Amino acid sequence: MAVVVLRGTTLTLEELVAVARERTRVELDPAAVEAMREGRARIERALAGGAPVYGLSTGVGSRKRVRVDAAGQAAFNRMLISGHRIAQGPAAPEEAVRATMLCLANGLARGRVGARPELAELVVDALNRGEHPRVRLLGSLGEGDLAANADLVHGLFGDRELAAIEGLALLSNAAFSTGLAALAVADLQRLLDTLDVAGALDLESFAANLSLLHPAVGEARPYPGLQATVGRLGRLLVGSYLWAEGSARNLQDPLTFRCLPQVHGAARDALAFGRRQLEIELNASQQNPLPVPGEDRFVSVGNFDVLPLAAALDFLRIALAPVLTSACERTVKLLQEPLSGLPDGLATQRGLADEALAELGVATQALTAEARLLAQPVSFELASSSHAEGVEDRATMAPLAARRLAEMVSLGERVAAIELVVAARAIELRGAGPLGAGTDRARALVRELVPPDGSLPSDLEPLVERIRSGELRLPAS
Repeated sequence: MAVVVLRGTTLTLEELVAVARERTRVELDPAAVEAMREGRARIERALAGGAPVYGLSTGVGSRKRVRVDAAGQAAFNRMLISGHRIAQGPAAPEEAVRATMLCLANGLARGRVGARPELAELVVDALNRGEHPRVRLLGSLGEGDLAANADLVHGLFGDRELAAIEGLALLSNAAFSTGLAALAVADLQRLLDTLDVAGALDLESFAANLSLLHPAVGEARPYPGLQATVGRLGRLLVGSYLWAEGSARNLQDPLTFRCLPQVHGAARDALAFGRRQLEIELNASQQNPLPVPGEDRFVSVGNFDVLPLAAALDFLRIALAPVLTSACERTVKLLQEPLSGLPDGLATQRGLADEALAELGVATQALTAEARLLAQPVSFELASSSHAEGVEDRATMAPLAARRLAEMVSLGERVAAIELVVAARAIELRGAGPLGAGTDRARALVRELVPPDGSLPSDLEPLVERIRSGELRLPAS
């Protein structure tokens, strides 16, 4: 895409990824600029009216009883930023910071927060110049990413004077959580596509019974994810030798082979749900207090509580775990002679002392174990009610939920790489053919990086990078 236009209501996952990773140019829609001007005028009227408005004419948190007059606004806003720079840990990756900047700019573009359009323009200009301030990863409870946002605002605006309520508008939002989540969800989608390809190659390598892909499977249990997976696996295997009568070795295969469509389909249904939640959050107002259009009043809300997103991220990790454990099990079975019918470790011939690829089974078990431990939900975590006089007593842990999904996907990419190497070796040893149109292409892509002699690859990182590039997700057409 040539340019991403921010309107505050139409940002998509694909646009965010393009800006964060490909540095696609960003522009503000003129209507959004006008909406921000109108929102700013509403703030000025409220300030002139003298009514108490949280974060505008009062302090925040337990200091909400303290009045802030017009003369003290500049100092108050500077204090808000500096007082929340409590983030810890390493710097977030460039793409995560750019995703956060885009989410922040899109939130400002809605015109609901009352910030001047100049602030959104400054964020957009920084994106287009390729800037990404240092934002530390740790320190947000997911109730407005105050710590991360304070780092970002300090890096973007420095000592620039902020007008009334702008400090709160820039801090009290979930731009960091939402940006991290968006990148992780995009990566999960790519990984699930790749795992379909690896799973299809497993079926050929094991000489599995393709009755598991009969259309009746999806008709009997009409889950969209199950139906999509049955169709996708079928297209990857078009032309495969397995469709011929008598090609299958077993009447019923082990469950991790036979239930491949059900397990992957469940993950696809979870992904569809998670993506819907994310797309709402990408274009939602997380502001408190919330101005009510047409009424010139502000209501106290908790829209910064992004539990719908945090819980969805938990769900995605839970759904991904059995996909990875199943991939691990299939890989290990292909390496064992009694189960695969092939030489142990996929050695050149039976009876050799050479372990061949056998130890890849250990590696995939280790990776899968780490990934499974990341599936534990975090969105039900309790916050202490002793902070801020008991006011700030909620936590969604949305940044942690997003980081854990990203880490789990990264481990999953390595599980997929090992699965592909083992499956490619197994199908070549089996000597059966022809392969499916998609699986044959996958085997060829693996062979461009891993030699076919059955020796243990010293480094699978090039194959992992190929998976991350999306090349091995293979459109199943």
